[in-house]
Amino acid sequence: MRDASTFGAATTTTDVLAGIDLTGKVALVTGGSSGLGTETARALAERGAHVILTARDVPKGEAVAAGIRSTTGNERVEVEALELGSLASIRAFAQRFLARHDTLHILVANAGVMACPFAKTSDGFEMQFGTNHLGHFLTTCLLVPALRRGAGSPSNFAARSEPTASGPAAPSPAAGPPAAGPSRIVSVSSRGHHLSPVDFDDLHFERRPYHKWLSYGQAKTANVLFAVGLERRLGSQGVHANALHPGAIITELGRHLQSEDIEFLQSRAPSGGGLQFKTVEAGAATSVFAATAPELEGRGGLYLEDCHIAAVNDTPNALDGVKSYALDPQNAERLWEVSEQLVGERFAWS
Repeated sequence: MRDASTFGAATTTTDVLAGIDLTGKVALVTGGSSGLGTETARALAERGAHVILTARDVPKGEAVAAGIRSTTGNERVEVEALELGSLASIRAFAQRFLARHDTLHILVANAGVMACPFAKTSDGFEMQFGTNHLGHFLTTCLLVPALRRGAGSPSNFAARSEPTASGPAAPSPAAGPPAAGPSRIVSVSSRGHHLSPVDFDDLHFERRPYHKWLSYGQAKTANVLFAVGLERRLGSQGVHANALHPGAIITELGRHLQSEDIEFLQSRAPSGGGLQFKTVEAGAATSVFAATAPELEGRGGLYLEDCHIAAVNDTPNALDGVKSYALDPQNAERLWEVSEQLVGERFAWS
């Protein structure tokens, strides 16, 4: 029987989804053509969800989708073209998506770039902030109408839980008909957010030398703050947002890493232990936990790691937890205002 109290770094997507039925759920996974995105899409499809995965390389995405359909027996796996570094591509994608899908229950903002050389998006934003944050900011905000409608549809989660003073309890069987279930937004951040807060005075490295790890840290902090801002606006409407650290996993995300980057990451690992890598199935587990776990029912604005809620840890060179600046509501509001200005669109839902 599924016991979330035993979940940890080695927990896999199969463990998280044991006993959970996602039939009738519509899930969107950005960056679904490789790595954690592929495993997240596969795991959700295996439990019955209708999955739409996005890809820059559509033929590659189609091959991945065909593999998921074959291995899961779920024919409801689709591919959509999306370039998060282009506001025009995002708006075109959102228009297509909303024309085809009235509701959306799960949005996993998974795609991203890491520690790349200095570059700009097609709209002139620094690449990591522009892709990892602004791309998902606009994509998510444009899809909120579908997420709000999804929040009013029946929940198919097979287990439910009651919170306790010390946190969420282990799931217990639901009694009676399924209740209306909230929609969920999952913002895939990273422990890399420890490297830098958001520098509101120089988001695009126009007045300071570009540093790929500070850029990555800033973007990953923005991913957490975005979840905080979303929860403030949408939580009362049944749409809940959480951010997470998936762990260290060898995927295409690390394609820009050089030997000195690996040494840098190893230097931040526990003394003498070296960098501990997860399997892809374990790496995607926290994303799937955020998207489906009954333990998180009605909860948002949190930062998760290893399939549990992380504590604030402002200790220098901390090896776990979330920095307080990444959960700060004032930072979240400032980031929201700046993001609206940069994408040229304001969003208000009531």
